Amino acid sequence: MDGIAQPMGSFDLFLFSTDSDLIRLAVAGGVAGVVVDWEHIGKAERQAGFDTQINHDTLEDLRRVRACTTARVLCRINAFGPWTREEIEAAVQAGTDEIMLPMVRSAVEVEHVLEWIGGRCGLGILIETREAVNLCECLARLPLTRVYLGLHDLAIERRTPNPFRAISDGIVERVRSAFQIPFGFAGLTLPDRGFPIPCRLLIAEMARLGCSFSFLRRSFLRDIVGRDPRVEIPRILEALREAFQQPPPVWEASHRELLRAIEEADAFFSNRNRIMSSWPISRARLS
Repeated sequence: MDGIAQPMGSFDLFLFSTDSDLIRLAVAGGVAGVVVDWEHIGKAERQAGFDTQINHDTLEDLRRVRACTTARVLCRINAFGPWTREEIEAAVQAGTDEIMLPMVRSAVEVEHVLEWIGGRCGLGILIETREAVNLCECLARLPLTRVYLGLHDLAIERRTPNPFRAISDGIVERVRSAFQIPFGFAGLTLPDRGFPIPCRLLIAEMARLGCSFSFLRRSFLRDIVGRDPRVEIPRILEALREAFQQPPPVWEASHRELLRAIEEADAFFSNRNRIMSSWPISRARLS
């Protein structure tokens, strides 16, 4: 992609949380919305041996989050299956603004979900499988509200211990180029944090690729312990604004630095996954 980024109009941060107090503080700090996460079916088995997060949010969690904020509420349902239509109906009735469908493997399943939603809320998809990567041009023709490339599940499918290899292998850029709707990948924390990949380099890459949203997840929640989200979230948004204002040569320099960091992180991820796979504890209990 040439001249990828456009001047930043708005960049939306979404927080994974069901904590009403945290949600109110985060929204006051500039978070655009909240994600309630129902995805758990088959996830412990799929992610066994990897340091990932598995939530078990409920319908009541969604109702409570909806009641505590006027910000946008997203609900990530389970991957497509016999339960999907029922989950969609429950999420819509509980007031979700948008459903997120993970682990997409075909355009047909996305078309079914769009039909069952019937225009009552938006639909975003997570590209986390090799099938979805190969279908991205086809998926881009569907009336979606956003697309997110999930690095961790895609890495598991590709058998690459380092999830950020999807950046250096060109997959993130390829998928990004297929979509004109809001696109995001990876997750963010405080600009001066992030390990083994510094958050500042991910922010620069999001600017280079013209991304328009991302998620605040585990590392962010760890990094703000004892801090005020109303202070820390504006710091992230300001770092994004500054990154989008940089000229292309600065983006390219940051991209080269990011590629070096990804290369150097291979040993870290290989060692971590080796330790995780040796633990005699089920993924369901770890989450």
